Amino acid sequence: MKNLTFSILLLLGAIIFISSCKDDANDTDDSSTESSTPIAAFDEFNPDAVTISFDGDEITIESNGLPNHTSPYWAETEPLYIDPVVATRLTPGGIGSRSLTVTVPSAPEIAATSTATGLGPIGISVTGVPIFNDQEGDNRPIEEMIVETFDYAGAHNGPSGYHYHVESSDVPENTILSHDDEKLVGIMADGFLIYGRKCNSTGDHPTNLDVSGGHSSSTQHSANDKFYHYHIINEFYLGNIIALFAVDLQGTPNSIM
Repeated sequence: MKNLTFSILLLLGAIIFISSCKDDANDTDDSSTESSTPIAAFDEFNPDAVTISFDGDEITIESNGLPNHTSPYWAETEPLYIDPVVATRLTPGGIGSRSLTVTVPSAPEIAATSTATGLGPIGISVTGVPIFNDQEGDNRPIEEMIVETFDYAGAHNGPSGYHYHVESSDVPENTILSHDDEKLVGIMADGFLIYGRKCNSTGDHPTNLDVSGGHSSSTQHSANDKFYHYHIINEFYLGNIIALFAVDLQGTPNSIM
């Protein structure tokens, strides 16, 4: 009888152990992802420049393109104007109001094939300023002469207005923009969010990014829910600058008008 009781206890212990192992495996399973864009992320956008509208399974982002940070590209009469602290020369023109609009799905999906970005806006940043790729013109990648025109925000002025190309500089004037951290940078034309070089889920540079700097993990905006998003890729593009987005979009791009 004692032997029978002992055997039953051993069996029960084995069942509990196996069940516990299965629970542990489920807790660390990276294959389960949440694809919906966390609504909390939109609280990071500059309310003076950006309007967010939710309609069913679509999100519309509208911006006037006016950032909430200082720059030498502001007119000298504007309160956010500062003398250049990074740029050694400026492109003609300055920061002015315009209209930018993009409508993206609230639950964007990775497309069957990636899409190369073109000239012009490929995303809208949290400040309301459009994000551009690593090209300054047709088949003309960013070069040293262009880098000289970037302010500390990684932006300059062009025919279509003030826009970002590269990660912001680590200078005292930079109190808003991401620099080698986990801050939200903005949203890309395919509806996926883009964060700084570090990931909130680990507190460090992620090591499991795809070719576009994307992966599925939780962020500061999603609690423990995982969803696909981009990061600024932690690689120098030219000299000591890092491009915001110099790769293909993994989702289906929408026009930023």
